Amino acid sequence: MDVRKTPEKRAQALLAASTQHQKYRWLVEQPANSPQQTEWQGGVVYPVQVPCTPTVVYSDGPDGVRFTPGVTAFPATIATAATFNQPLAYVKGAAQAAEAFDKGKNVLLAPGLASGRTPLSGRTPEYLGEDPLLTGLMAAAGTRGIQSSKTKPVLATLKHYVANEQELDRQTSSSNADERTLRQIYDLPFEIAVDRGAPESVMCSYNQINHVYACENERLNKVLKQDVGFDGYVMSDFGSVHSTAPSLVNGLDQELNRPIWFTPARLDEALAAGQITQKQIDAAAFRVVRSYIRGGLFDHPLAATPVEDASTPVHKAIARTTAEQGSVLLKNNGLLPLKPRKGDQIAVIGATASSTPTDGISANSVCSLPWRFGSPTTLQCEDLVSPEDGIRTRASKNGATVAFNNGSDVASAAAAAASADVAVVFAYVRMGEFNDLTDLRLQGNGDALVSAVAAANPRTVVVLQTGSAVEMPWLAQVPAVLETWYAGEQMGPAIASLLFGDTNPSGKLPMTFPKSLSDTPTSRSIAQYPGVVVDGIRQVDYNEGLKVGYRWYESEGIDPLFAFGHGLSYTTFKYAQLKVSASRNDVRIKFRLTNTGRRVGTEVAQAYVSLPASTGEPSKRLVGFERVTLAPGQSRTVDLTLSRDDLADLHLLQYWDGRWKTASGQYGLEVGGSSDTAALRATFRR
Repeated sequence: MDVRKTPEKRAQALLAASTQHQKYRWLVEQPANSPQQTEWQGGVVYPVQVPCTPTVVYSDGPDGVRFTPGVTAFPATIATAATFNQPLAYVKGAAQAAEAFDKGKNVLLAPGLASGRTPLSGRTPEYLGEDPLLTGLMAAAGTRGIQSSKTKPVLATLKHYVANEQELDRQTSSSNADERTLRQIYDLPFEIAVDRGAPESVMCSYNQINHVYACENERLNKVLKQDVGFDGYVMSDFGSVHSTAPSLVNGLDQELNRPIWFTPARLDEALAAGQITQKQIDAAAFRVVRSYIRGGLFDHPLAATPVEDASTPVHKAIARTTAEQGSVLLKNNGLLPLKPRKGDQIAVIGATASSTPTDGISANSVCSLPWRFGSPTTLQCEDLVSPEDGIRTRASKNGATVAFNNGSDVASAAAAAASADVAVVFAYVRMGEFNDLTDLRLQGNGDALVSAVAAANPRTVVVLQTGSAVEMPWLAQVPAVLETWYAGEQMGPAIASLLFGDTNPSGKLPMTFPKSLSDTPTSRSIAQYPGVVVDGIRQVDYNEGLKVGYRWYESEGIDPLFAFGHGLSYTTFKYAQLKVSASRNDVRIKFRLTNTGRRVGTEVAQAYVSLPASTGEPSKRLVGFERVTLAPGQSRTVDLTLSRDDLADLHLLQYWDGRWKTASGQYGLEVGGSSDTAALRATFRR
């Protein structure tokens, strides 16, 4: 407990004073975190832990402190990704951690990150999209925020490592991919998040990777710990451990939940048989203890009594800002922003617009991620303000009124739309852990509802509340579409602010929206998705390789419905004067961005690079982005210079060929407002 010593020295001192079975406690979550408890299910017994070890409580929570009353319901992680705003991800992480600590929890199983291989994946809304750079940087920012407090310390956990890209048979499936694909698409987001976020923990996933379970896969040691340099501890997911010796030997440090595979009896037996060594036991315990000490858990224990309400006005403001900046204006033919006059009527249509349930569906149903399909949401959303209430309050400022129709009867909804000056129809898709989607269509008869409302009133706005991409067979019928994801408890004020133009939309898609499911990268064979079951294991072949997300659509010449990076504004922007120069140490990218419209707006400027043909890369890749806010007529020189550290740590211009390599030759550069809109082009050589 001598804070003058390093975490390493303190951890070594603790372990030197521990018996063998006290060391074993650190290798399982519950014995590690409840130092006075001695017995567990199945007759598992440990000695009481050495003095001064803290009580530690884990909590799930990519989007907020889950299953806990009195906390802020932040928007889904995919909405955070859509902001392209790293400082906002940081403050959201810090707010979430403060609430966790106040609620008696000091390790968050967050942030979540994957690679968006298929939009059908049930946990898509828990993740940060399809691009490794965006995902890695946003996860790193969230991690830094979670671990930022010195007085209310909380540890962050990156999950789930690695290639955990579907919920279907996630515990009995094997993600089969070549090493280049694994390194560049699936490992890279974790590498970036580790390098730039320094998380204290990483959670290994349920699935196998090339026929070996993730939590006993040599990638934990050889890639995550050695190549990437992760020096925290690796925990398992719940029930993702399948062995004692192979798991410990290959890098698993802590089994989640109660002792099953890392019990004292099994560890003693494996040690006696020579299957594991004392050095491996000590190393795993050391990594856990060092992270707990380094993260502040020993020096700032949890309060004896959690606070009743940990949410604050500041945290609610962060939730609203995230909902506003994360919403993406997909289409607008001039209908938005709404400018109702006194006496105008706005028809608000759809069950998810209201706090009053219709057949069990309400705004609460899409406040956050459902625990599983059809279940309540993971966040309790106690302070939810519905879109109906938000729009009604805002419309009254213009002297307009709101008429609500729950949309359960399509003819009634169409009649309500026909009698209104403008119709705002809410459409949804609920998805969550344990199940993948089976299609990309709206739920709750949403497509028919939207079509009927649009036919009845040409002034129809569609507000989407989904966790992933959706097909839009009705798109040509409507003038405006706003994607709001699962927007959290402040969805009502946020959506109203966007619709009425009090907030100018600035969100960008962190994932591609295809025209149809048949256009997606994994739709070409069942071997790709959902995989083929062989001897009880679903073999999922990642034979699309590097062609994930926008890389697939570009390389295959398939036009998406809306491209990665797409997002409209109520103003317009002009890109000009691109200058690029490359040296051995950096690549300097500068251009002039001008707001050519009549109102203040924020553009997310994006830079993409195409590697030389010799590398075999299928398409360009995102290498930089920046949110730029400009007044009407204002210009600014945007600097997206790729520094020496960026090039080395983020592998921006590198490809994997047994090691990270940088090719000599000509590189292509595109700058613009989305992956499919190159406002400026240039080349450079390295």
